[in-house]
Amino acid sequence: MSSPSVSRKQIILEIKGKIKIHCDLKRHLSPRTVGTIMRSLPLEGHAHFLGKNIAYFETALDSGIERSTKEFKKGDIAFLSSTGSICFFVDDASPGKIMTPIGKILENIDALKDVKSGDVFCLYEETA
Repeated sequence: MSSPSVSRKQIILEIKGKIKIHCDLKRHLSPRTVGTIMRSLPLEGHAHFLGKNIAYFETALDSGIERSTKEFKKGDIAFLSSTGSICFFVDDASPGKIMTPIGKILENIDALKDVKSGDVFCLYEETA
C-alpha cells in the first residue's frame, strides 16, 4: 500500500467509454505547472494526435514554460503551453516543440494507440 506523496499525485486518464489509465503527475518535474493542473482537475477534452507518437487534448490552462525539454520517452506526460495541451507520449518522440514534462503513464500505454480523434479524454484525481 503506497502512502500519499506531496511530490507525486496519482491521477486517472479516462478515455470515456473505453479505459481508465493510471498516471502520476510529478511535482518535482515542474512544480508550478503540476500545481496549476492539480487545482484545475477534472479536465476534459477531445483527443487529437500530433504525428503517431503523441495523443493530446487541449485545455484552457495557461502555465507558461517550465523546465522545458524537446526529448520524450514512451509513457511521458507533458504540457504544451502554446496551446494549453496535455500530451501523452505513446512512443519515444522529439516533437520539435518545447514542452514542460509533468509526469508518467503507469500502465496501458499502448491503449492510447487505439484512441480515435473525437474520443473524449478526462483527467481527474483518483479518489479512495
